[in-house]
Amino acid sequence: MNIQENIKDIVTSLPDKVRLVAVSKTKPVEYIEEAYAGGQRVFGENRPQEMVAKYSVLPKDIEWHMIGQLQVKNVKYIAPFVSLIHSVDSLKLLQKIEREAIKNERIIACLLEFRIAEEETKSGMTEEEAVLLLDSEEYRKMSHVRIVGVMGIATNSNDNEKIRLEFRHLHDIFVRLRDKYFYGNNDFCELSMGMSGDYKLAVKEGSTLVRIGSSIFGERVYNK
Repeated sequence: MNIQENIKDIVTSLPDKVRLVAVSKTKPVEYIEEAYAGGQRVFGENRPQEMVAKYSVLPKDIEWHMIGQLQVKNVKYIAPFVSLIHSVDSLKLLQKIEREAIKNERIIACLLEFRIAEEETKSGMTEEEAVLLLDSEEYRKMSHVRIVGVMGIATNSNDNEKIRLEFRHLHDIFVRLRDKYFYGNNDFCELSMGMSGDYKLAVKEGSTLVRIGSSIFGERVYNK
């Protein structure tokens, strides 16, 4: 396995405006160091404590993205340094991020996560829930969170047409929210969709952030 070659192959296949989030969850620090030496700077984790441990020993110019479900109680661990939280799925979570951002004197960038797959295990909001959040007085008062786009995970399927339609649905949500709530706001520009098996489809449907792990680092290692 050549991590640097894998990254180079993926990056060269991406359009200029699409960024690679190297999904390093469950992977050892050495793998991230190899990717870093090859020029990769954006890494995605799904466990706050694991992200903190890696942050503490790795170069500080790494851009850390929280891509997994984030519990309210764990926001405090990553608030001092996280670059982007992909998985905001409730007003309650966003309020906690706001409070922790204030404590750390930071503005934290966030994506609203939408459930676009049919699988019960997938998390995320409906478009109606997102509208309620964005219309809420609580959100309007926030000054230390910045919503910069949306995120979603497609169904784990071999049906490319199904996946493509799910990505297109998320793109349509992105456009509607942008036009209604973020018109003229250039910060609202990120569409995080696509993983190792489906990122090429996601890019064709407008993705700006692809989250790729196994195609870079090999299959996921599950902790026993």
